[in-house]
Amino acid sequence: MNNQHIDPVCGMTVVPEKAAGKSTYKNKDYYFCALGCKKRFDENPDFFLEKGSQGKHTAKMIQPTMLQIPVSSQPLQKQTPVPKQNIRKLQLLIIGMSCASCVMRVQDSLTNVDGVMMASVNLATETATIEFDTSKVKFEQLKTAVESIGYKVVDVPQDKIQEVEEDLHKKEYQKLKNRFNVSLILTVPITLISMTMVWEHSPFIFFSRHTWNILFFFMTIPVMFWAGDRFFKGFWTTLKHFTADMNTLVAVGTSAAFIYSAAVTFFPADFTLGGHTSHVYYDTSAVIITLILLGRLLEMRSKGKTSEALKKLIGLQAKTASIIHDGKEVEIPLEQLHIGDIVIVRPGEKIPVDGIIIEGTSSIDESMITGESVPVDKHIGDEIIGATLNTTGSFKFQAKKIGKDTLLAQIVKLVEEAQGSKAPIQQFADRVAAVFVPIVIVIALLTFIGWYLSGALFTNALINFVAVMIVACPCALGLATPTAIIVGTGLGAQHGILIKNANVLEKLRKIDTIVFDKTGTITTGKLVVTDVVSSDIFSENDILFYAASLENFSEHPIAKAIVDFSNTKSISLTSPKNFNSITGFGAEGLVEGKQILVGSAKLLSERNIGTNKSKFYDAYFEQGKTLVFVSIDNKLAGIIAVMDATRPESKISVNRLHKLGIRILLLSGDNRQVVESICKSNGIDNYFAEMLPQDKIKEIKKLQNAGRIVAMVGDGINDAPALAQADVGIAIGTGTDIAIEAGDITLVKGNLMGVISAIRLSKKTVTTIYQNLFWAFIYNLILIPLAAFGILDPMLAAGAMALSSVSVVSNSLRLKRIKF
Repeated sequence: MNNQHIDPVCGMTVVPEKAAGKSTYKNKDYYFCALGCKKRFDENPDFFLEKGSQGKHTAKMIQPTMLQIPVSSQPLQKQTPVPKQNIRKLQLLIIGMSCASCVMRVQDSLTNVDGVMMASVNLATETATIEFDTSKVKFEQLKTAVESIGYKVVDVPQDKIQEVEEDLHKKEYQKLKNRFNVSLILTVPITLISMTMVWEHSPFIFFSRHTWNILFFFMTIPVMFWAGDRFFKGFWTTLKHFTADMNTLVAVGTSAAFIYSAAVTFFPADFTLGGHTSHVYYDTSAVIITLILLGRLLEMRSKGKTSEALKKLIGLQAKTASIIHDGKEVEIPLEQLHIGDIVIVRPGEKIPVDGIIIEGTSSIDESMITGESVPVDKHIGDEIIGATLNTTGSFKFQAKKIGKDTLLAQIVKLVEEAQGSKAPIQQFADRVAAVFVPIVIVIALLTFIGWYLSGALFTNALINFVAVMIVACPCALGLATPTAIIVGTGLGAQHGILIKNANVLEKLRKIDTIVFDKTGTITTGKLVVTDVVSSDIFSENDILFYAASLENFSEHPIAKAIVDFSNTKSISLTSPKNFNSITGFGAEGLVEGKQILVGSAKLLSERNIGTNKSKFYDAYFEQGKTLVFVSIDNKLAGIIAVMDATRPESKISVNRLHKLGIRILLLSGDNRQVVESICKSNGIDNYFAEMLPQDKIKEIKKLQNAGRIVAMVGDGINDAPALAQADVGIAIGTGTDIAIEAGDITLVKGNLMGVISAIRLSKKTVTTIYQNLFWAFIYNLILIPLAAFGILDPMLAAGAMALSSVSVVSNSLRLKRIKF
């Protein structure tokens, strides 16, 4: 046995004397079972010499192993040695988190509990994953740590967390929607009537101004303290921890306007100057609350997409399995299946779990994993993957991985974790609020004290105080981002670009690397006939007639491509006799009395029919084409070449992205020759072939670790984890629903030129957002000093605030001028 070696690429045992090739690397000899393995090894020997890597890198040997799961947020860890038996990991379902600062507060609070080794908070799923020492930490301590800072922990079994979270999310969304509707219904009349009361001939003069003020007071109360209660709760939470965010701005601004207006309403004599009662600002409070509620509602709606994608992934799994029990075939629920059970799978059925074929052969559609449209031939000893589709033959297999260990379960976890790992970008307004709000409050208080101590009337001092608070009210600040996003995303939707949220827009403009999937992205994902080579005896139409007439009885994608191509040639087909599908190889039968055999070179070789393989293979194989041999009466009559057609706009899109300075990379599950051919024809320099979903994730993480900002463009189920892991996931709209849900952007029309349009839209929209924020703050910077010195009364302050809002909206509407 000493003269045997292991092929470092495929893992097969090789005898040096019979080896197809040999390479020497670092003074050591390596032997190969095939020249293809030698070629791959010579290109990157270190890749195949990693400890324990032999045989794990071939495309044929798909390993449904445990995947490396990306973490949700950046976990905080404590390096404390703890006995393994004392370590436990659990999830907490947490209600009340709304932003990145909430995540950090919860994470900090949990990691401060003695005995907690790691806490990772996932805003997308509203959960915290905690690893802790059971000898030091109890569940109640973790619950207390979270609830002590203003959030709520839902006590629910670990296996029911996702189900309960989805139910709570639906209820919370409906609750918020109801509050927004009530707020809107009350705010519209408050605002319209307030605006018209300054007219001499207002249609609402049937009530006195004082009566309207009382009505406004009672109408604003439910808007402020029922519909907008979340802002005041959030303000109280941040106040207890000496921080400030958007909730602080909303609560302080609306409260100042409301309290002052209430004082004017019920003590009008104290606020009368020159015979005129001071103006009230109920409309200001109501409008701010309603607009911010709208933003929260849209945010929550987008957030719900995470669970939808996961539910669709889980739905791919078979519900039952047919097993052999006591010599009889029995159908059982998937939950009752055990490792080692013998499972029967028939044509058209989903494979229940991962396993190894022990009897029979078939062709299996693994497109959900590999993204490739051509079914993979499987024989005894080959590994199969749960949730893939059996297309032709029947077979038996032994279950090897079930439940959470299957490849599909791991992909589900990849999507969930990768989505959660993309922490929301801290909004500019939130960052400024931490400094802006305390400064404004201090200025307002100093204004009041200064005026009062200088001998001014209490009402004058209070009016100036309120003027400062009103002019600093975040109405324009609240509009700055949503108006630009509404216009930008609306414009994108009109042109087939669906964008999920503002964070995606901000990231997309910074992208410097784009990773493309091949099948269904650079290519159409549909096999087409590219060449027909005929012998001297038969014409091309003859070859197509006999092949298509036979293949018309087959559902194989290659057969369908041949039939479709014959239809474009207006060739009338006939029905074959004695049709026989040869699983994994081809088909045979009689067509107009002639014995027709259509299939692979191996099939013809087994029938002792020459294929002239060397003459045709090299040229077509280098172009990434699949060859179908056609035999008539046991003689080679012709060859039909098929391949996955390239999208017509692929090359143009790649060229334009290169001009933008963006690096392009192709990751595909297809074989090296096909991928290399596609890259050459489309101007793509960098590529990786024969990649599984976990391989794509690893490559994207490598790019991110190197400082690259990565966008992933894909369409398949197998692309979903990579789409989620990338900084921006761009899904082709003609692909699977799951890829679309996992992506951040969807190109509805499936045209790659949409990638360029999305980048341009991103840059324009984000520029507009920053312009809006500039206008929102410039009014404050100029007018706060004027209000403090008594030059600006609350009425003019409200007018200036309204003007800043108008300028923000007008600037956002300019986005409609973008040309695609």
